[in-house]
Amino acid sequence: MTLAGRAGVAAAASIAEACRAVLLARDPREKAMAARMAARSWRSGRLAQRFDASLPDSPPRPQRPELLPPNRMPKRGKAGSERGRIALLHALAHIEYVAIDLAFDCAARFGEGLPRAFVDDWVSVGADEAMHFALLTRRLEALGSGYGALPAHDGLWEAAEATRDDLIARLAVVPMALEARGLDVTPATVERLRAVGDMRSAVILKRIYDDEIRHVAAGTRWFESCCEKTGRIPADYWQSLVAGRFRGIVKPPFNDSARHAAGLTLDYYGTLAATA
Repeated sequence: MTLAGRAGVAAAASIAEACRAVLLARDPREKAMAARMAARSWRSGRLAQRFDASLPDSPPRPQRPELLPPNRMPKRGKAGSERGRIALLHALAHIEYVAIDLAFDCAARFGEGLPRAFVDDWVSVGADEAMHFALLTRRLEALGSGYGALPAHDGLWEAAEATRDDLIARLAVVPMALEARGLDVTPATVERLRAVGDMRSAVILKRIYDDEIRHVAAGTRWFESCCEKTGRIPADYWQSLVAGRFRGIVKPPFNDSARHAAGLTLDYYGTLAATA
């Protein structure tokens, strides 16, 4: 029987084994705690930089939340109502839950042959996502709800499946397109929460926003490193990947200042903004 969660991380001798244990953890809280434990073990030098464990194509999911196709997801309602805010926070919590898997999958699936700094970055991202998930679930509970109370969809993991064999495509679509979209929309969401007096939720989203700038920056940095090794022009190649394989996920309005802080300059997406 394969150990998962914290027990699997505790038994792991390599970073790949620890990442596998995180991915196999079905219970959301257990996954978040295992992620933070794996990050501590990696930083302390307890885990060898070996890639000797197979990774699941699709991590197991808990019975709740119910996973629905995006076109069957119920409307969230207005952010000013408590029901609307709960729906918003639940959707964000699910994104963070899946993002834990995305980060640890990236570290173990693509880390072999790359510098230790690559694993450092994605293990750190995974620990951040686990912390974000914990903050959002605690806030949901304070509002009388909880993670799993509402349906969710698994579109984020579909992006991982589509880029399972291609690191540069994974970087282009997950941090540089999907996560970068969060940089575009989160500031307005924070302001809406402040406007209705939900300062606690606003503070949590602002913390997530600040961390996501670093995550997008890590993706952009490694994308550009891969392009340099293969003689590609980063912005041109990113545009070709998005246009050819991930159409529809990059659209204005763009948060130019946050994207620039993450290294995602107008060279990348400016033509998309102009033609939208």
